[in-house]
Amino acid sequence: MMNPYLQVAIGGATGAMMRFAVTRWMPWHGAHFPVATLTVNVLGSLAMGLLAAAFAHRFGNQFAPLLLTGLLGGFTTFSAFSLDALTLYERGQHLGAGIYVLVSVMLSLAAVIAGLAAGRGLFA
Repeated sequence: MMNPYLQVAIGGATGAMMRFAVTRWMPWHGAHFPVATLTVNVLGSLAMGLLAAAFAHRFGNQFAPLLLTGLLGGFTTFSAFSLDALTLYERGQHLGAGIYVLVSVMLSLAAVIAGLAAGRGLFA
């Protein structure tokens, strides 16, 4: 079994590269709305739910440091979310900032609920 700290390091580096790839793949990100960060947070929340259910019901937690803490921790980023929200607000886009915060939180919560439900259906 791989050292859990090494798992987190490898997963985190991979997740961060994946997040960077998404922002590069979405060239419209940041122009008026942080679409890539929103996308990453929602997809990461969905994956978090699926994997949490898979680990709890089928596979145990031996890969949780690699995939949950590392990969998804590096992929999703509420620090970038916070900066994006503040940037919108400071640009005077107060309504856009509020909508972004609300939509990000609601969709991410919905995605983790959907991921858990799907994972429980698949793995329980």
